[in-house]
Amino acid sequence: MIAVPIVGGLVVGLLARFGSEKIRGHGIPEAMEQVLTNESRIPARVTWLKPLSAAISIGTGGPFGAEGPIIATGGALGSLVGQRVHVSADERKTLLAAGAAAGMAATFGTPLSAVLLAVELLLFELRPRSLLAVAFASGLAAALRATWVGAGPFLAIPDLAPARLAPVVAYGAVGAIAGLAAWAITRAVYATEDAFARLPLHWMWWPALGALVVGVVGWLEPRTLGVGYENIGDALAGRFALGTLAALCALKLVSWCVALGSGTSGGTLAPLLTVGGGLGALLGAGLATLLPQAAIDPRMAAVVGMAALFAGASRATLASIAFAFEATRDVDVLLPLLAGCAAAHLVASLLAHTTIMTEKIERRGVRVPSEYAPDFLDLVRVADHATRSVVSLRAEQSIAQARAWLRTRAADARHQGFPVLDAAGHLVGVLTAREVLEAPDSDQPLATLLRRGPIVCFEDESLREAADRMVLAGIGRLPVVSRADPRRLVGILTRSDLLHAHERRLAAARRARRSGDGGGG
Repeated sequence: MIAVPIVGGLVVGLLARFGSEKIRGHGIPEAMEQVLTNESRIPARVTWLKPLSAAISIGTGGPFGAEGPIIATGGALGSLVGQRVHVSADERKTLLAAGAAAGMAATFGTPLSAVLLAVELLLFELRPRSLLAVAFASGLAAALRATWVGAGPFLAIPDLAPARLAPVVAYGAVGAIAGLAAWAITRAVYATEDAFARLPLHWMWWPALGALVVGVVGWLEPRTLGVGYENIGDALAGRFALGTLAALCALKLVSWCVALGSGTSGGTLAPLLTVGGGLGALLGAGLATLLPQAAIDPRMAAVVGMAALFAGASRATLASIAFAFEATRDVDVLLPLLAGCAAAHLVASLLAHTTIMTEKIERRGVRVPSEYAPDFLDLVRVADHATRSVVSLRAEQSIAQARAWLRTRAADARHQGFPVLDAAGHLVGVLTAREVLEAPDSDQPLATLLRRGPIVCFEDESLREAADRMVLAGIGRLPVVSRADPRRLVGILTRSDLLHAHERRLAAARRARRSGDGGGG
């Protein structure tokens, strides 16, 4: 029982050293890093090395769930497809997220929570073009699981009663404590990782050292070894004596924390669900004894603790709520889950801005989005911020005349790009002051300097569309034209106008801060 995990750790270390270092860790943070820094490109070898290393790690007693490596493998497969076909970086990210969501849905039969997990941890957006693809992949994977494995709930807990006000408040307190525990567990995992990093050994040997602890703990409590999904079900159904449950959760936590910190191949979801379910059951039993009139069900508290610990550790709150609901298929758990997971998220966020998923990559200098607000520029029209008083040039005037005018008047202009209008007042192009001033003095019409037709934006377009057009064309200004008559100039939009558009948003934020700090004074 002690030797076999060590052998598995040695093999995983060799695979990481001579195969790919990217198989180390729990999978999801590594996928997040590739999304944020490498245009969702995961090396092809990870597609088969990750499941192989995870199978060896878990099969030799590693205290992990299969879902983390399967999610990482599905994401790697999606990324590989995206690298083999001609798609954009955004489309490749969607394929990666679709593969990851399909992996989770196939493991647990929880397609909705898989989609939400992909949105909260991989996509960093909520747009139909990505959401639909991920939803389709997740739904198909869940359907295949139902066909091959069965359509029953992952965690069946019968006879849970609808919660009233008093127990919901109690479950919220369970969630708050779970949030505190999530923060402490995250710190413990990375403290263990830092301790391994200080060892005078190559990291290839770390998984074997971590596996030594796994084996010793497994000798004391064999149920800590392997995936342990049955432990989650037993904890939620109340089949453990409280002392046994406390010992199992503590030992599972130690074993998993050391194994994960050693850099072996494993996941986070199942261990967090096990520890969270046990913590919730223990807290629920204590509250039921202290407050017998509150009608607190320790099994419901276990469901809340399970979801709340993952919500606090990952901040994937919606995915955590949906997972517990889909896993039990009991609508009565929704209200306690909302209270508990929200409280866990709040407490964990107040204690630290990083999560168990983001701590490692943020240490490397990668900024991970935590809020998915709409793009401000996408909400503002060009018509609201374009400059209406436009200084323009005439196509028929000579280059010499334009040069003389620019030397005396250009400094008064608010922009350095000038729309060129024909005799009828129609827009025919744009010239910069530099293009005119560097042209040879000539009596040729100014129109001879035009190299291309005008690139314009319309009044009813968003500033985001205009900004993207500037970037793609490599220009700093766009003439604004009427949708009814695309040749009629109505204004000009510059990069300065785009920056000034943010003044309203920043001013509102400043007012809100002053109101909060000084009571509105």
